Amino acid sequence: MSFTEIYQQLVEGLQKTSWLEFIAVISGIASVWFSRKENILVYPVGLVSTIIYISLSIDGHLFGEASVNFYYTVMSIYGWILWARRDASRQHVVQITYSNKKEWMHQILFFAAFYVGIYLTLSFLKKQFAPGAIPWADALASATAYTGMWLMARKKVESWYWWIATNFASIPLYFVKHYSFTSLYYFILLLMAFWGLAEWKKRAVDTQRKAIHAN
Repeated sequence: MSFTEIYQQLVEGLQKTSWLEFIAVISGIASVWFSRKENILVYPVGLVSTIIYISLSIDGHLFGEASVNFYYTVMSIYGWILWARRDASRQHVVQITYSNKKEWMHQILFFAAFYVGIYLTLSFLKKQFAPGAIPWADALASATAYTGMWLMARKKVESWYWWIATNFASIPLYFVKHYSFTSLYYFILLLMAFWGLAEWKKRAVDTQRKAIHAN
């Protein structure tokens, strides 16, 4: 596909984008902005986006994407609860930190389990119920997203690495499925993910310094 064809498909896709998809994209971008700032509004704003995308994905028979957004919805509630917790001194209980080796191993196993499970499920459903599925690509985008969302709820810096992987996988995935505006959305999220990673690295260092001084 040439650059001209890609551009033409993008323009045509944007023209056909529904107002619901516009709202989902805008609220999704706002949610990532709040996440970068470690603002708890990431969750209520993000819920608007995920709930709309569940509906859009089901309408488009994109069951892998629907499952991801359902998971986002559940984890947004979980993350909202975690981020809201404070100790006796009114400090947030969950702080931005780096993962240790054991936590990294858990992340990889978490990703691998979801990847295999989603891949096998979509491969089975593709013939009868999900003709638009691309099992290996859907599984990659979904499993990295599941891992990133889980880690974000726990304020782990590494969540941004998984988000970067999710965005890389989702840009072409949604484009070939003719969700051009959503593909553009993931490109914007990719840029914001690098920004968020840099911001959380700084905050993790601050957390380490405070812990050292406290001891």
